[in-house]
Amino acid sequence: MVEPVAFCETGLAVSLRGVTKVYDSGVMALGPLDLDVSKGEFVSLLGPSGCGKSTALRLIAGLSAPTSGAVGVSHRAGQARAGHSIGFVFQEPTLMPWTSVRENVRLPLKLAHAPVAEANARISEALAQVGLTEFAEAFPRELSGGMKMRVSLARALVTDPDILLMDEPFAALDEITRFRLNNDLLSLWRNLRKTVIFVTHSVFESVYLSQRVIVMTSRPGRLSAEVRIDAPEPRGEDFRTSADYAAYCRKVSHALAPLHPGKPG
Repeated sequence: MVEPVAFCETGLAVSLRGVTKVYDSGVMALGPLDLDVSKGEFVSLLGPSGCGKSTALRLIAGLSAPTSGAVGVSHRAGQARAGHSIGFVFQEPTLMPWTSVRENVRLPLKLAHAPVAEANARISEALAQVGLTEFAEAFPRELSGGMKMRVSLARALVTDPDILLMDEPFAALDEITRFRLNNDLLSLWRNLRKTVIFVTHSVFESVYLSQRVIVMTSRPGRLSAEVRIDAPEPRGEDFRTSADYAAYCRKVSHALAPLHPGKPG
């Protein structure tokens, strides 16, 4: 179970201790995994396909229970449970095609029975945060792939979560759109100071976005290496084209190399 933990003294947002996940088929997907993420930190999980990155996110979100170990999630006073402090952005936008952008973003508030006036204000704020105010009444079929992902992000932000979990949200997008959304996400993170845990297969994306890159082993996923990205803020194209960026990418690639025998890092 995801347990609310009193992290006020430690400043932690998420803490995993000896966490494992074994599926009913007998496949051990994860662990044992120990991981701490500080409040306001941007951390990327990077590793081979099937190593348990997405499983770890689901355990943190409370969408699945660990087989053993403890998952601790900080939450604000007055919240009924830790899961209320979490927003989740999946790899696919999973929008309802029959209704507008505004109503897609409204869904979590409707499920929480938020008052209409409060919900409307929150929706307007979330759409402004992702640059979609002018598209509030549009339908998903009228949006590009990048815009659909912005709607998904707005839906995750509309409840004002402390922690944002993102499961390869930009993987299916073209490179230009992906770069733009990376920049926008960093701007949101700086302004809102959310804790972000971001799953990606891209070394380049992990280095550009993160304060810390966690490299995981092949299944069952465990912590293989940790690379801290001590780049000055705010990051932008100067960093993306810098020697420091290239050096960090090499460092992360070298950490991945032992996990892919016979393949270049």
